[in-house]
Amino acid sequence: MLSRKTLKLIGCGNYCRSCILTSNNCKTLTSVKFGTSRSSSLHCPLALTFSKLRYQKAGMCSGFQIGRNCSSKSQNRPVVTTTMDEEELKHFQALAKSWWDETGDFEALHAMNKLRVPFIRDGLVDQNDIVESDGLPLKDLTIVDVGSGGGILSEPLARLGAFVIGLDPVEESTTIAQLHLKEDPRVQCRVKYINGSVEDLASTESEKFDAVVASEVVEHVADLVSFVESCCKLLKPGGSLFITTMNKTVLSKSLAVFAAEKVFKIVPEGTHDWEKFVPPEDLKVILENNNMDVKMIHGMLYLPVFREWKWVKDTSINYALHAVKIDPTDVADDRL
Repeated sequence: MLSRKTLKLIGCGNYCRSCILTSNNCKTLTSVKFGTSRSSSLHCPLALTFSKLRYQKAGMCSGFQIGRNCSSKSQNRPVVTTTMDEEELKHFQALAKSWWDETGDFEALHAMNKLRVPFIRDGLVDQNDIVESDGLPLKDLTIVDVGSGGGILSEPLARLGAFVIGLDPVEESTTIAQLHLKEDPRVQCRVKYINGSVEDLASTESEKFDAVVASEVVEHVADLVSFVESCCKLLKPGGSLFITTMNKTVLSKSLAVFAAEKVFKIVPEGTHDWEKFVPPEDLKVILENNNMDVKMIHGMLYLPVFREWKWVKDTSINYALHAVKIDPTDVADDRL
């Protein structure tokens, strides 16, 4: 079990041909929702990453189920460690049903996929020396999408072949993500959604993943240092962290907050708190303190008239960052 820290795990619903668990050794993963216990049958490779959960032998792979309580004893609601701000959580709870409306409150995030998906793909291909042969450049790589919301980034990454864990503290968003996942059987067994925090996942699954993505998230957390530390902890040595966020400048306050929320209505009012915006140089220092090597920082600009994003040299408003976890063995080799 995840000791005192609990995560609500949501799985896919159909048999997966790529499942590495045969019908003779498939297992039932016991997962827990905050404050309760529920059992669920998971049969995809991602299930193996939750090594701290209790395994129970099952006869065959039967798809995802939410079944009876695993324990007859009632339990008190556990204390969940999270760096998310409570007001931010309430804000996104109210917006949860809008995630897959491409012309709604999250229109700019949908449009951002045209930049951030290739950015993540190319960064991982270069970092892992991948030679694409079957149209799945991220095949079998494991990615955690932190702050996955309704899954609008998790699904595209899964279509590139990755196994993706979508992690979000807002249960309403996670539910929407799972419902939408059913619309595309191709990716159902490549995505798992968890209602929980990155701190909880990092406490049990450190150095398990090839990549962590925190896109448009760090500007919403209450404790940036702890949040970034947890993201880095999840990565294997040589793993990649991808972040997109907003710089803390006068220009970003004028355009990303005032203009975006009050003039162009790109996002609902109250979405952003300029005081939480992060200069890239500050983020770089935090990453370096967590054994990360920053490979790239690139500016991004949203054009509301055209409803599209483009890469720019200027990082004074939005920027994307790619950092790689330093492999201790590489450092040792360099010293020889």
